[in-house]
Amino acid sequence: MKIAILPGDGIGPEIIEQAVRVLNALDEKFEMETAPVGGAGYEASGHPLPEATLALAKAADAVLFGAVGDWKYDKLERPLRPEQAILGLRKNLNLFANLRPAILYPELAGASTLKPEVVSGLDILIIRELTGDIYFGQPRGVRTAPDGAFKGEREGFDTMRYAETEIRRIAHVAFQAARKRGKRLTSVDKANVLETFQFWKDIVTDVHKEYPDVTLDHMYVDNAAMQLVRAPKKFDVIVTGNMFGDILSDAAAMLTGSIGMLPSASLDANNKGLYEPSHGSAPDIAGKGVANPLATILSAAMMLRFSLNRAEQADRIENAVKAVLAQGLRTPDIYEEGTTKVGTKEMGDAVVQALR
Repeated sequence: MKIAILPGDGIGPEIIEQAVRVLNALDEKFEMETAPVGGAGYEASGHPLPEATLALAKAADAVLFGAVGDWKYDKLERPLRPEQAILGLRKNLNLFANLRPAILYPELAGASTLKPEVVSGLDILIIRELTGDIYFGQPRGVRTAPDGAFKGEREGFDTMRYAETEIRRIAHVAFQAARKRGKRLTSVDKANVLETFQFWKDIVTDVHKEYPDVTLDHMYVDNAAMQLVRAPKKFDVIVTGNMFGDILSDAAAMLTGSIGMLPSASLDANNKGLYEPSHGSAPDIAGKGVANPLATILSAAMMLRFSLNRAEQADRIENAVKAVLAQGLRTPDIYEEGTTKVGTKEMGDAVVQALR
């Protein structure tokens, strides 16, 4: 089993280091190869996704990804910015399904920004379509407005679009996931305003005919955002488009106490995937040893479960994380009075020790 290790920028190398230590503690025979990506890729070869890095990702059975981005690259042309690396990997590896579980561990109920009675027991799964929508739609760019109230002025424009196949395949992923959980699926759209999402709603409704045992409801994205804050436990599985999923999954992350606790998996049709924490590169705390590595460690557990067929080892890692939280160890993002504040490496040490 070959794993491509892509640490990236900011806190990426620090958190990836701890996840790799956890994987090594499993006594499995993984072949791991590391390559630069994002700003590190640009520094190494003049491009955020070097050809050698992409080749490694394609050859590997799974990709473990840190984070990309740094303010010092903001003046680069958009195709050369670090964030283009993750978009390029998703497109080139056909990673169309993003799974983001939001689980509130009992020990972190006090770290959530919501009242414990609202979030205690939270366990939802957001499934985000990854390769379509406004992030990839063409045409896009900056031009002189050809019409409208500001004709003749410079304008920026992007195109929201979805093909039927894209919607059907993500809908199947969502219905199958819901079938294994509480058999409830919420499809989030903006069908009252956007033609693209009326089309989305129609296709998801049609796919539902193949899953009569799953309850389907539709919800506008603004209402979904409100309900995530008001009554998040009413959700089980949520499926939505690329842009809405990006926003809602970050909102859901804060329900769990910190975005530093939220892992993710991005899968192709054969469950080959890229695994990464849902948070960013956080250059403001890079090198300080205070970043929370648990989302990355939990992403490694998802990798074992979905791409490497090692569900028992995934369970071991997840149980080790639970044990460490039960011990009262906390990185600064989830620290509260009465617990013990630790750094990135110390948290990794604790998880490795719990595994053993």
